[in-house]
Amino acid sequence: MTAESNVLVFSEKQKPWQDRISALEVPVKGLKMILAAIHLMAIWSLIAPSFAANEPKYPFLRDASNYTITSEYDYIVVGGGTAGCPLAATLSQNFRVLLLERGGVPYGNENITRLERFETNLNDNSGPYRPAERFVSEDGVVNARARVLGGGSCLNAGFYSRASPKYVRSVGWDGELVNQSYPWVERVVAFAPELQQFQRAVRDGLLEVGVTPYNGQTYDHILGTKIGGSIFDNDGNRHTAADLLGYSNPDTITVLLYATAQYIVLRSEGNRPRAYGIVYKDSQGVEHTANLKSVEGSEVILSAGALGTPQLLMLSGIGPAAHLKSLNIPVRLDLPGVGEGMSDNPMNYFVIPSPQPVETSLIKVVGITPFGSFVECGSGGSDGLLLQKVIGPLSNGNLLLRSRDPLALPIVRFNYFAVQADLDRCVQGMRTIEKVVLSRSFAAFRFDNQSLPSGGRVTGGGRNAICDCQINGVAPDSCTSYCAANRAALERYCRQTVSTIWHYHGGAQVGRVVDAQYKVMGADALRVVDGSTFNFSPGTNPQATVMMLGSFENSNGKETQIYNRVCDSLQ
Repeated sequence: MTAESNVLVFSEKQKPWQDRISALEVPVKGLKMILAAIHLMAIWSLIAPSFAANEPKYPFLRDASNYTITSEYDYIVVGGGTAGCPLAATLSQNFRVLLLERGGVPYGNENITRLERFETNLNDNSGPYRPAERFVSEDGVVNARARVLGGGSCLNAGFYSRASPKYVRSVGWDGELVNQSYPWVERVVAFAPELQQFQRAVRDGLLEVGVTPYNGQTYDHILGTKIGGSIFDNDGNRHTAADLLGYSNPDTITVLLYATAQYIVLRSEGNRPRAYGIVYKDSQGVEHTANLKSVEGSEVILSAGALGTPQLLMLSGIGPAAHLKSLNIPVRLDLPGVGEGMSDNPMNYFVIPSPQPVETSLIKVVGITPFGSFVECGSGGSDGLLLQKVIGPLSNGNLLLRSRDPLALPIVRFNYFAVQADLDRCVQGMRTIEKVVLSRSFAAFRFDNQSLPSGGRVTGGGRNAICDCQINGVAPDSCTSYCAANRAALERYCRQTVSTIWHYHGGAQVGRVVDAQYKVMGADALRVVDGSTFNFSPGTNPQATVMMLGSFENSNGKETQIYNRVCDSLQ
């Protein structure tokens, strides 16, 4: 057992991987999958929204149109998403807190509360407050921005995995505090899934082709193959960051729905702007002002995500001066880093028709490779899907305002595969997927004439265009050109099929926009706590880490504010 991972890891010599599976796997109650057989388009919709069925009776939820025009708070949190919900709940233990959410609640709408309706919800274009607000980046990739209480945790495949100890150390976080804080989240939203036949075949295939060791079921991020966590419970209900509001003190928190922030109220004190409040509009277009109390320590905290946070900073006059002036926005603070460093982990997938029906499953298994690609899978009806996601990534772009209208989606470019190392990792990831498809463990789920991303096909003998000259009978003097053609084919596949798994981040990064305590550099009473501060996406899915940033718990079980401890000692 390792101190960092707290999971059992046997050496290769102790047991063959097949035996280690039965020895390590933690049995759990069956995960009831109630989706009907889904077609090819629905397979990709594995990252569609769904929520817990039982609606919590939060007395502090209010429609912004029915709330007082002017109010005062110790803390104003903008964005009721993956970071904002737990952060507001934590702060409410000792302070009066306002949480502003531009969308509605996820509860009570069958299109978003049950797994079988996820495709309907994803494709819902009705009304201005649909949960998934679609946009197309300048790269031409269709993406989405959450507009619902719970944020990005409502728009993913549900996979739950912590950041690696290496990541925690690299950003200077307090590892002990981080380890104490994850369980606060997990008690509410994380569940251990059961594997059925397709997921088991992919798991076994990953191990067969060398993505080892087998780490069993764990939330920890460890090289090898594992069963992760899921924010879907055993009845198929999604649990999101909105559920963490159950930790709130109902007497000191107010959550306003359909409240769209317009700009931060800033006043100059010497050469530094200071945040005094937020101007927002309700669903009727009526303008409201929320003010901070005139006490030391009161702050506006932006948790509006990688699109919303840099957008709101710019709308408030904080950002690159030339860009702000081009839109006639008065410059309050020239901060060129706002909107820079925008990254989205490139994802490529491969759909595999199956000779036999497969279970409908979301992401449960992951192969964490040493070369920087994560291999995952899903299934439904008569199709399986294998995908790879590039770690990091190293490639990045920027975000600019489209106009001065807060409702206008910003212009964003991620520059997928601009850095060769990202493309190299995609090629290796897709090659690993091909090897899994050709493995003995996966044989029952492939057709012999199945085409592959590299251009080859599965044959009765399990041969394809994978760059293995010996297995494919390629003469040694032709091997170099054979492998070059194989690589070129996979590079084309990566570029032509690049997609998103909604892990975009950046735009208000540490060192560029915020300091080590997440305070906006050059301004007072203004912080950022969300994924826009990340230079690098943590783990295989960042949601666990983003939710952790707003949680609290110390080693003795006594509640403490992670807000103060994270912001003052994590970075």
